[in-house]
Amino acid sequence: MTNKEKLLNRAKEVLVGGVNSPIRALTKPEQLIAVKGQGPYIYDESLGKLVDYVLGYGPLILGHAHPDVKKAIIEALENGWLYGATSPLDIRLAEKILTHVYPGGKIRFVNSGTEATMLALRLARAYTGRNLIVKFDGCYHGAHDYLLVSAGSAAGHLGVPKSPGIPSEVSRLTLIAEYNDPGGLEEIFSKYGDHIAGVIVEPVIGNYGVIPPSKEFLLKLRKLTETYGAVLIFDEVITGFRLSLGGAQEYFGIRADLVTLGKIIGGGLPIGAVAGRREIMDLITPVGKVFNAGTFNGHPLAMAAGLATIRVLEKEGLGRAVNHARALDDIIRETLDLAGIAYAVNRIGPMMQFYLGVENVEKPSDILPQSKDLYTRIHEEMTRHGVLIAPSQLEALFTSIVHGDNEAELFHQAYNNAVRRVLKG
Repeated sequence: MTNKEKLLNRAKEVLVGGVNSPIRALTKPEQLIAVKGQGPYIYDESLGKLVDYVLGYGPLILGHAHPDVKKAIIEALENGWLYGATSPLDIRLAEKILTHVYPGGKIRFVNSGTEATMLALRLARAYTGRNLIVKFDGCYHGAHDYLLVSAGSAAGHLGVPKSPGIPSEVSRLTLIAEYNDPGGLEEIFSKYGDHIAGVIVEPVIGNYGVIPPSKEFLLKLRKLTETYGAVLIFDEVITGFRLSLGGAQEYFGIRADLVTLGKIIGGGLPIGAVAGRREIMDLITPVGKVFNAGTFNGHPLAMAAGLATIRVLEKEGLGRAVNHARALDDIIRETLDLAGIAYAVNRIGPMMQFYLGVENVEKPSDILPQSKDLYTRIHEEMTRHGVLIAPSQLEALFTSIVHGDNEAELFHQAYNNAVRRVLKG
C-alpha cells in the first residue's frame, strides 16, 4: 500500500467521506492529498506537480504562496495571531476594499462567504421590515437554510429545500427566479413586490460553471429593486477583485445596495465581508440592533494576507490573469472545432468554463447532462497529464497573474489529449 493510500484510508476513518468539503471528493482519477502549492502549481502526494486552475476555488489570484503575501502573514504572526480587538490591519484593509468596491460605504468583516450572505439577508429584512428574499436558480450563496434552496413550482416561485434538515417553512421565505430572465423577475415583483426585502444574485454565476449576465437583466434587477424599495445584494465572493478591482459593480457599471465578499480579500485565508450603504450597514450592532459577532471577525492574519494581495493587484493589475484565460479560451475553441463537437465557452475576465453538446449557455437549464459527464472524463484525463481543472463542470476554471506561456502549453497538450481520448472512447 502506498503512502497516499494510507493517508486516504486514515482520512476516511476520521473525516466524513475523507474530506471537509464535498467537492474535494470528486477529484479523479484519485482524490488529491495536497502537500504543497507554489506559484501556478499544486503538488499531490502521489501525482506530483500539477498546473493548478482551481486555485483554491478562486482566492489565489496571485497563485500559491506569493512572496508578498507570505511576508505579510509572517510579519503579522510575529505580533500575535488573535487579539479580540480592532487592529490597524482591520482599518487598513477596510479602507482599501471600500476605496475600490464601495466608496463612502462601510464594511463588516466575518469569516466566510456563507456568513456574509447570512448577514446581508438579515440586514435587508431589518432595513425593509419585510421577509421575502429572491434568489436565482443556479446561484450559490453558501450552505445556510435560507439560500440552500432550488426552484419549486414554476407558478408559485416558492423555493424548496436542497438538503434534508431545512424546514420547508424556512424555504418558503425564498422566491426562486430564473437567471437572465428579466420578464420572469418582473412577474415575481408584480406578485410579491411589497413583501420582498431583497434580491441576492451572483452578478456572474460562478457556481454553475461560469454564466455571465445580460446587461438588460442587471438593469431590470436594479430598476425593480429601486421601484419596490427592496435591497439589491451582489454576491461578489467570486467576482470581487477578480473581474476588476471594483468587482462586478465596476465591470458592469451597476451599483448594488450591499455587496458580499470573500476569497480574494483574504489572500487565501478564511474571510468574508459585507460592504454597502452606510444607512444599511449602521443597522449592525453596536451602532444598530442587527446582531452580528464573531471571535475571529477581522482575524489579523487574514487582514494582513488580504491587504498584501490587494496591494499587489493595485500595482500589477489583472492583465496577466485575463490574458492567460484568453489563451486557454483560444486553445479550447481550437481543440473542439477540430473535434467537430458543438460547444460553448463562457469566459469573463480570468474565470471561465466550457460546455459540450450545446452552443449557448445563458442559464443553468441550458447545460446538457451529457456535457457534465464528458467534462468529468476530460478532467480525469487532464489530471493524469499534470493539469488540474475543477472536478465538476458546476465550478469555474480560474487563472492567476503567475500563469504563463509554459502553463498554457501544458494545458494545450493535456486538453488535446483528453478531448481526443474522451470523444473517441
